[in-house]
Amino acid sequence: MDRAVARGLERRASEEVEYMGIDEKSFRKGHSYVSHLCDLKKGRILAVEEGRDKEAADRLWASLPAVMRDGVRAVAVDMWPAFMGSILRNTGAEMVHDKFHVAKHMSEAVDKVRRSENKVLRQDGDDRPTGSKYFWLKNPETLSGEAWDLFEPLKEATLKTARAWGIKEQLRYFWEYRDRGWAAKFFAKWYIWAIRSKLGPVKKVARMLKRHLPGLLTYFRHRITNATAEGLNSRIQGIKVAARGFRVFENYRTRILFYCGKLDLSPGFSH
Repeated sequence: MDRAVARGLERRASEEVEYMGIDEKSFRKGHSYVSHLCDLKKGRILAVEEGRDKEAADRLWASLPAVMRDGVRAVAVDMWPAFMGSILRNTGAEMVHDKFHVAKHMSEAVDKVRRSENKVLRQDGDDRPTGSKYFWLKNPETLSGEAWDLFEPLKEATLKTARAWGIKEQLRYFWEYRDRGWAAKFFAKWYIWAIRSKLGPVKKVARMLKRHLPGLLTYFRHRITNATAEGLNSRIQGIKVAARGFRVFENYRTRILFYCGKLDLSPGFSH
């Protein structure tokens, strides 16, 4: 596998990649990660490095052929400073903050509001939000008819959680705009609503999104997401489970590139 991956990487040296994604995946138990770059169009892993700090991110870019670094137009990335800084230092590409990570931040804010409110209501004998966690976090379009019948009275109630959920759901319309300018106007109105909500977790996420607004608006120029990277993360998880974990990073890296790199691995015997 080591030899095959080395051959494949050498043969890939002259390829250009227009859009990339940078993400992380757990390695060992605890706070142990690997970072990886992927080709969003071809759905393949380009590079893997141990860690998720700025040094690891810089090593990712350094491991790529110059033609790849110079040719990339945009990179889908979450708001992790180490990843963002590495893109600025190592490429001329634009950053596109991934809408799935934005949705994750908003869902976490809604859940914090729900847990806090549920604690207070239960002390007063009101158990309405009990057992409703996944109603608030799931896409309402995927709820069954029975689940919707249970959820609708909750979302229409005068609950803080219902207010937080409404703000989260409204933000989904941001991504549907075709024009960057109209999207910016929508965000400005949404931001005022979120900040005036008096909901601490929601306000915190809203302020974070405003700080990173240029990266959100870049989406309307490139329309890329890290959905490909998330799909590859699922495949990497399957590799890890099949091997019952890895103790040595190099073995993990080799397996990931062997199975997820879409490399030309043939021996290529010479005559």
